[in-house]
Amino acid sequence: MAYVKVATLDEIQVGATWLAELAEPVCLVRTDPDTVKAVHDTCSHQQYSLCEGWVDLDSAGGGGAVECALHGSTFDLDTGRPDSLPAVRPIPVYACKVDDGAVWVDLDQQLNDAPVPRH
Repeated sequence: MAYVKVATLDEIQVGATWLAELAEPVCLVRTDPDTVKAVHDTCSHQQYSLCEGWVDLDSAGGGGAVECALHGSTFDLDTGRPDSLPAVRPIPVYACKVDDGAVWVDLDQQLNDAPVPRH
């Protein structure tokens, strides 16, 4: 798979999540006016949708995090590592780019070595 257009910048508010249904569910987070990050949408703790949770743009050293609404685990948007319990396993982080107002994700370019959660 190559980069696939999944949204436009106008569809995603800064500090909000957006679900992209590809071969795997992807949680997009717009961290500033020009940046969108992509992580697997499934929490590694109990397979809950991360898009149902909240975004903290000030955490994880300024790179942002997404919090699972089910049990409160937060995941670093750059590394996929959990920043709080009960999750202990990372989630996949995918290559994501913005080009001329379009948001593109490439599932083949996983940026960490986290196993893909089964949903």
